[in-house]
Order: sequence, then C-alpha cells, then structure tokens
Amino acid sequence: MATRPARPSCWASPAARWSAVWPSGARLEPARQGMSLWRTPRWLAGSVRNKLLAMALLPLLVAFPMLVVALALWSNVAYDRLLITKVRSDLAVAHGYFEQVLSDVGSGTLGVAGSQVLFAALGSSGATNTTRLNEQLARQRERLGLDFLVIYDPQGRALARALPLGLSAADAAAPIPPMPAALGGALSSTTAPTRASASLLVLEPAALHALAPHLAQRLAIPLVATRNAAPDTRQAEHRAMVMLSTHPVLDARGQTIALLAGGLLLNQNLDFIDHINRIVYPEGSLPFGSQGTATLFMDDVRITTNVRLFQDQRAIGTRVSQTVRDAVLGQGQTWLDRAFVVNDWYVSAYEPLLDAHDQRIGMLYVGYLEAPFRFVRYAMLAAIGLIFLGVMVLSAWFSLRWARSIFQPVQRMNRTMQLVEDGESGARVGELSARDELGALAGHLDELLDVIDDKTAALQRWGEELDHKVAERTQELEASNASLQLAQQQLVKSEKLAAIGQLTASIAHEINNPIAVMQGNLDLMRETLGDAGQPVRAELKLLDEQVERMRIIVTQLLQYARPTEYAGYVETLDINRTLEDCLVLVSHLLAQTNIEVQRDLLASQRVGCNRQELQQVVINLMINAIQAMPQGGTLQLVSRDWTDEAGREGVRLCVQDSGSGLSPEVLDRLFRPFFTTKNDGNGLGLWISQGLVERYGGHITAGNRPDGQGASFCVALLTEPHAPDAAPTRDGRPGGL
Repeated sequence: MATRPARPSCWASPAARWSAVWPSGARLEPARQGMSLWRTPRWLAGSVRNKLLAMALLPLLVAFPMLVVALALWSNVAYDRLLITKVRSDLAVAHGYFEQVLSDVGSGTLGVAGSQVLFAALGSSGATNTTRLNEQLARQRERLGLDFLVIYDPQGRALARALPLGLSAADAAAPIPPMPAALGGALSSTTAPTRASASLLVLEPAALHALAPHLAQRLAIPLVATRNAAPDTRQAEHRAMVMLSTHPVLDARGQTIALLAGGLLLNQNLDFIDHINRIVYPEGSLPFGSQGTATLFMDDVRITTNVRLFQDQRAIGTRVSQTVRDAVLGQGQTWLDRAFVVNDWYVSAYEPLLDAHDQRIGMLYVGYLEAPFRFVRYAMLAAIGLIFLGVMVLSAWFSLRWARSIFQPVQRMNRTMQLVEDGESGARVGELSARDELGALAGHLDELLDVIDDKTAALQRWGEELDHKVAERTQELEASNASLQLAQQQLVKSEKLAAIGQLTASIAHEINNPIAVMQGNLDLMRETLGDAGQPVRAELKLLDEQVERMRIIVTQLLQYARPTEYAGYVETLDINRTLEDCLVLVSHLLAQTNIEVQRDLLASQRVGCNRQELQQVVINLMINAIQAMPQGGTLQLVSRDWTDEAGREGVRLCVQDSGSGLSPEVLDRLFRPFFTTKNDGNGLGLWISQGLVERYGGHITAGNRPDGQGASFCVALLTEPHAPDAAPTRDGRPGGL
C-alpha cells in the first residue's frame, strides 16, 4: 500500500507551506538526470540569464581575444623574422665588401710585386736605387690606397718602404727595422702564391712599428667600461689588426729576390667603417628614423665603429656583451638577434673574423636601431586590438539586447517565485510585453498563484490561532521554570554562605581565645620578671610577633568570609594618586634596596572603590614585587584607561618587576589560599586581594612580562562598581559558591 506524503503543519511558515505545495526536489530532478562528467559552474547552472549571457558573450570574450592573441603572437614572430632576415642580408653585404677589400689589397700587392718597374728598380744599386724604390712604393701605395708598403731582401732586411706625405726629413731618413717575426713565414715560401688575397693578422705594437711607424698613434685605444661586457683588467688595447698581403718578387728564373708586404691598418680606420655603413645602409634605406651601424672588433673591443657613445664621440674602446662574445668568438657562431649595443638595443648581426690560421681574432658587426621598429610594431598591434575591441563592443551590444528579451520574462517569473517562497503571497508576474510562449507561461503562473494564495490564507488563519495558544502555554512554563531555578540557586548559595561563615567564625573564636590567653600570659611574664627578663627579651618579642601574625590571619579570614561586615565606604578615586600614596608607604622598603621606580601613569578615568582596601591591594602587590628583586631592579607602575567586554569604563593598573618571573606551576596556584613561595608568608595576600577587587566588579591577572624580564600583576577596576555574578574560582572563596 502506497504511503501518502506528509502534509505541512498548520502552523508552518509560509515558505514551508509553499515548499510542500511545490517540492524543491521535483524542480531539481531534471537537472540531476542530466548530470554529466563536466560539472556546470554554480553561477551558470543557477541562472537562465547567465546562461544566455554566456551563450551570447562567450564567442566575443573568448574567441575574439584568443584570435587577437594568436594574431599578436604570429605578427610578433613574423616581424622578428623579417627584422632578422633584413639584418642577415645586411651582414652579407658587409661581408662581401670586406672580402672585396681583402681581395683588392692582395691583388694590388701582387700586381706591384710582379711589375717590371719594381723589378728594374731592384736591379739598380746605390743610393739612387733606394730613392727610386721609395718613390715607386709611395706612388703604388697612394694608387692602391694602402696604409703601408715595404720591400725586404731574402734575408729579411728592409730595402725600402713607401713614405707617407708630411714626414719630416729625420723620420724619412730613419733606418727601417728588419722584417717582423710575424712575416717570417713568407720568406720560407719559394713558390708564387696561388691566390691574390690578403689575410687578417693581429700584430704587436713593435711589429706594426717595424712596418709603419707613422701608424703607431692609432694603436693605443683606451678601454671603456661597458655594460654586460666580460670582466677584463686591461686599461687599453695596444695591438693592431691589419689586412696584410705578402708576395715574393721573382727574377726571370723564378727565384725570390725580394718580398713585398702591403696592407691596411683597421684600428680607428674611420673611412673604412663609414664606407661599409654607407654601402649597407645608404641614406633613406631604413624606415621610421632607424639608424644603421657597423663595427670592427679585435677580440671583443671595438677598434673602429660609427656607433656613438655620445653625440659626436664614437664608441671606440667599448666592448661587446659577454653573451655575444661567447657565442661568436667562443663558439664560432653567427649572431642574428637583438643585442644591447653600448647604450641601446639593436637588431644585430655578428660574424667571426679569422686570421690566416683560421683562428677567431675579431668580429664584423652590422645592425640597426630596434626602437623605431618596436614602436611601429606596438602601434600596429594597438590598431588591430582597437579594431577587434570595436567589433566586440558592437557585437556584445546587439547580443545583449536580443538576450534581454528572453531572460527578462524568465527573471520576473523567478523573482515572483522567490518572493512567494519568502512569504509575499501577493507577488505576481504581471503583464508582459512578450506575446510568445514565455508570456503565456507567466499568465498561467499568476493564475496558479491566486489559487494557492486562497488555500494558504485559510491554513494560515488556523495555524495562527493554534500558534498563539501554544506560545502562551510555553511562555508560562518558561517563566515558572526560571523562577524555580533561581530559587534553588539562591537557597544553595545561602546555605553554603551560612555554613562558611559559621565555620569561619567558629574557627576564629576558637583561635582568638588561645591567642588572648597567650598574649595575656606574655604580658604577665614580662611584668613579673621585670629587669630579670632582659636575657629573654628577644624571645618574648618573637612570641609577640607570632601572636600578632596569628591574629592578622584570623582577621583576614573573617574579612573574606563576612565581607559586608568589613566593607568600607566606596569613593571615586584617582588611581594615579593612589599609586603615589602607596609608594610613600613602601618607601622604607625601597630605601633598603637598589630598586628604580618607573612611572607610566596615563589613566584619566577614576574608579569606584574603598580607599583603604585599594591601598591594601596595591601595597601587597608592591611588596611582592620588591621581595622578588632582592638584588635590585626596576619597579614599573603603569596605568591606562580600560573598557570591559560589556562596554563599561574603568582603569587598568599594572605592577611589574624585573625579577625571575612566574613559572607555570606558580601561575596555576597563585590565587589559592595558603599558597606561598616565601619562607615567612601565610599565602593569604593575593587571595584576599582578589576577593577585595572582585567585590567591586574588577579582577586581578598575573603573568610574565612580554620581554620575559619579570612578573606583571594587573588590577582592573570599574568607574562604577558592579557586583559580579557568582562564578567558579576553584579555590574555596565565596565567589565559587
């Protein structure tokens, strides 16, 4: 037999009754049946509006940005490849010209070595021969555009050299040094060279001086500290990089009768590098205001360049970055990438320069300023982004307008359902401008809500009547129960207080009688003995002190057991003034120690308390602090305004010492009666002090100072005294009853 679903209680809330009429499980069942491995986000699954917006905006917010990012990445890669292709072709042009110059130096020197004029000049003898050779070599040097042209005999002795214009007579008549050791291999060759080409060579200063002393001034290149360059301890570069061609001069039988050496010095050869730059980057060849540059390196030092260090100063003596040096000179690679050149980023190409022995001795560089191209690239990307953004905005605007015509009716129906569930039974969808299926659905929903509202109103009337009766009976029972519990608590408390008071009074009476007898007998002994009691006067005084100590303990017990009989007049006290008065009362103890008193009294509120009882508490804390510092230290008094958890104003005062502090065991038992760490203490001081403070709604806390240098006792008192509720104290005081 099928069971009927439980009907809602007649006093259930409107939301509960609506949930029973329209169960939430029935609405969620289709969603459960359609669950798949992919879990729909909560913000999307719970709103038709969000779904429609997602359908409309997802292609715009996801596909378009992805398309823009893909286009930006592709254009970035393509643009970089275009720049690299450009600089690669520039390097090819520079390399071709450089090889052409090497070929020209070699072919020119070869032509001079094989000329009949030189052969005839070598055939003559005497001073006239030397003069003719010098003149012949000078004309050929000027014609070929070489920096030096020197001829040696087969033994390496200089025969003549081309003298540049402007030399003094003394310099022109100076003896020519013998052939440098770097050229010695040319004498050992007895055959004519197979190709008319020069080679690169790095010469020491002495070797260049032997070839062309007038070029020595171009050697000393001071090294300039350069960002990202490899560490180097040198201060200047004195070596020379030359394009050198050596060719033997042969007689009719093919025997070597002389050796001709000619070449170009590349150090600070500005005309040479500027000509390369004009060939590679003619005026107007670079768009957007970019500038082309070319450089020759010996090792990693710029020996000639048109890169500017400042406005008119070339960056000769600066060095290439260590990354480029390792790739080109270290690994022999051709660098085709952006690089930091002196003071800016350039699209750069570097290739190694090899000497006659295929050793890497320098680099050839060409490149152009990257900043203008980077600016153009970013401008193009920004333009593309703005175009896509405009398309996205227009598409989103139209999509939202069309989606709104669908989700607005659905939202109104959903809002109406929520209002009904929240108890607004009169909520309705109302008239819709849509005349489609959604409009018809809204009308049917309003009719259904009208029927449900009528039925609910009847149930609500019956429920309210029953709720009212149940509430009245419940309230009466709660009041009776509260009165009974209060009466039981008061009865138990009164009985315990009476028992404690009676016990304490009985103990005090029983102890006071023996104390009075002992005190009387002591007085009688002192009177009877007279002067004969002088030998035991110290013992009699000790007995008096101990009897007085017993009397004080009994008085303190009575004071705590029957506080109303010992309570004093409550005054409004200035806590800072009270602390100063207490310092006067313990000044005799401070005078016997090496203790410094520090005051930090900033409290402005006053407290309600009995003056003598507050002084008793503070003096007790001060004495404890003084006794905790037998070797001296710092006694710090602090007062601050304070507000308790209920918002009541008051003052918090702290007495802090610089002694050994409080251990966890002592902290746990500190406020228990008869607990003391002193040899002569009775263990009632803190116990009674806490009772006195709690009588006025305050409390005492104890702990160690934050810096760990001693103990801290803090007393919190209210401006308006407030008797605290009874609370367990676990130490036997009346507050625990």
